[in-house]
Amino acid sequence: MTRRDPFDEIEDLLERMGHEFEELGGTLEGAGPDVPRFPGARDVDVDVYGDDEAITVVADLPGFDADDIDVELRDDSLVIAGSREDSSDFDVSDAGGDEDEGEDAVRYHRRERRLQSVSRRVPIPEPVEANAATASFDAGVLTVTLPKRSADDDRGHTIDVN
Repeated sequence: MTRRDPFDEIEDLLERMGHEFEELGGTLEGAGPDVPRFPGARDVDVDVYGDDEAITVVADLPGFDADDIDVELRDDSLVIAGSREDSSDFDVSDAGGDEDEGEDAVRYHRRERRLQSVSRRVPIPEPVEANAATASFDAGVLTVTLPKRSADDDRGHTIDVN
C-alpha cells in the first residue's frame, strides 16, 4: 500500500491557484493603476519558444539590474525572481508634514516605487540540460537558453523484459 504525500497535494493546489491568479492578472492588465494586483498575478511577462536544440525563455524586467535578478531551474520549471529598492538618499519620515520644512525638503503626494519584488514560475515543456543553461540580461530583458536533453541521454535505465 502506498501512502499519499499531503505536501504533493498542497503543491498541486498552489500551482492551480497560481494559474487562476495569473489568468486574473491578465484580465486586469489594462484596467489602470488603481486596480489592485493579486498575489500570484502575473508580475513578469514571458515568452517561451523552442527549436530542435533549445528552449528559450525571454522575460521583461524593466528597471532591474542584473544583480537584482535570481534565476533557478527547479523541478521542470524556471523560477525568475527580482527584488530592488528605491535608491533615494533621504528618509521619507523626515520629508514632510512639518510647518518649518526647508525649501529643499521633499514631500511625496504618492509613493509607489520603494521596494519592488517580482517573481514568475515558468513550466518547461521538455527535459533540458540544467548544467548547460545560460542567461543574459540586456536593457531590462532577461533571456534564458535551456539546451534540450538529447533523446539518447543516459539519464534513464532501460530494463529488459524477458
